[in-house]
Amino acid sequence: MAATLTRISQPLQARASLNVSAKKSAARMGVACPASSAKAVRLSARANGIARSEKVSAQRTSSVAVRSVAPTVAGLLDRFTGGKQKTVIITGASSGLGLAGAIEAINSGEWHAVLAVRDVAKMKELAEEYEFPKNSYTILELECGSLKSVRSFVKKFRRTGRTLDTLCCNAAIYLPNQPAPTYTEDGFEESVGVNHLSHFLLCNLMIEDLKKSKDPRCIIVGSITGNTNTVGGGAVKPFADLGNLSGLDAGLADPICMMDGKKYDGAKAYKDSKLANMMTVLQLHERFHESTGICFTSLYPGCIAETALFRQKRKWFRNFFPIFMKYVTGGYVSEDEAGERLFQVISSEEARKSGVYWSWNGGAKTVAVYDPFKKELRGAGGSGGELFENKPSAAVRDPVKGDKLWDISAKLVGLPQPKAAKGKKVLAEA
Repeated sequence: MAATLTRISQPLQARASLNVSAKKSAARMGVACPASSAKAVRLSARANGIARSEKVSAQRTSSVAVRSVAPTVAGLLDRFTGGKQKTVIITGASSGLGLAGAIEAINSGEWHAVLAVRDVAKMKELAEEYEFPKNSYTILELECGSLKSVRSFVKKFRRTGRTLDTLCCNAAIYLPNQPAPTYTEDGFEESVGVNHLSHFLLCNLMIEDLKKSKDPRCIIVGSITGNTNTVGGGAVKPFADLGNLSGLDAGLADPICMMDGKKYDGAKAYKDSKLANMMTVLQLHERFHESTGICFTSLYPGCIAETALFRQKRKWFRNFFPIFMKYVTGGYVSEDEAGERLFQVISSEEARKSGVYWSWNGGAKTVAVYDPFKKELRGAGGSGGELFENKPSAAVRDPVKGDKLWDISAKLVGLPQPKAAKGKKVLAEA
């Protein structure tokens, strides 16, 4: 599942192991790794103002404390590289996949993370809690339910003077239990407005910024729920289906608020938005990769079954779903591992390819099968496995509907629509 645009914080386990790049950096520079002591880490959760806490697992507490070492490693790397850190923007960075990916980037010591969040105060508290080095991050407000906020964010980022290397569009909301639609500031149905249209605009506005990088990447987080060729997308109703895009063409306004023009369904609105996200990546690739060198990609990081994305689900579902995904379907992945996967696409040489939908541990087209040699479940996109190029559904790859989605989306967010051929530069101004 895709990561959430944080309105409510999900309690997160403290990081307690160095990622691979930080370990190697520490070893090269002779940094001693202080041992971690077992302790409970309290993070604030703002769901109805209830404070929650979780203890760090026994497995994690016996390993090295990232929070203590990361500032040291980052400082040493900064000294040796002359402060030439790369810059990644991550939307929805204050919980779930976004926060986990940001932690990986910051802990590497080689990246400066621009944390694009709705609640700046909460993000500042999290940065202090995790003891992020002061030179490793910048917090900027971004409300994905407002196109004005998207444009303002771009201007604020440009004032930092940083070269943008990677844009990671991660923020999303999932509203499966809503009996009626809610709307963004601009009057769009909220799921599509936040998940698709805001990121569509952001990607277009920041193409000129990304072009200045030596290794530019633009990532939009996808989901198997938007792919009907998977178990999660093709076996569980409702299915993602944009129809003839009549609802989107009508502006997603009340009462025609679904992209296909049909009756409101909160779960389907989310799936449709993810389908639109992955179609947008292929359109960006076709239109801009050749002329700009930007790598446009999507990914499915696995099912992060404990994320706040499922906050509208009933308690019994939130308790049962992680167990089901871990032991029945095999699609479960922890926030930590999902963050590592996201950072792999952000930074690794092997993920430097455009027009790709990245996955791990199988294409999630069947439930997992137990591998007795590796002693793990294989094939459902869950924990373990290696990065590979997955094949999205035929709907994602539909070029005619992709063109139509692009044209309507551009009109709705106010982008210029010159009659330019694909592969030609089309400027978008903030």
